[in-house]
Amino acid sequence: MAGPRPTTTLWRPTGPKELDLVRELAWRAWPPRLPEQPIFYPVLNEDYAVRIARDWNVKHDGAGFVTRFEIDSEFVSRYPVRQAGGETILELWVPAGELDEFNAHIVGEIQVVHEFR
Repeated sequence: MAGPRPTTTLWRPTGPKELDLVRELAWRAWPPRLPEQPIFYPVLNEDYAVRIARDWNVKHDGAGFVTRFEIDSEFVSRYPVRQAGGETILELWVPAGELDEFNAHIVGEIQVVHEFR
């Protein structure tokens, strides 16, 4: 009998509106993207997520949150790692049209691990 499938940890910096939608989805999925958001960007390290939540979300939304979640490693390997700046500024680019399938591969709940105001 096979054990649980390996997972990959991802982080997502988010503002209060998106976090409310995640809460409405029982902490199990990311909400659909808005028309002006064709890509969903989870990031590969906590430090990068903290910088975005603290330095960008707080300024634009009054609060910023860092979430952490696990996703099936085999599934998420289809998305190449993108370097969006410095050496540790790494993210995945998930097309908005694939978000339902992405959500179906989240293992467990999305957790809030940092909050900034």
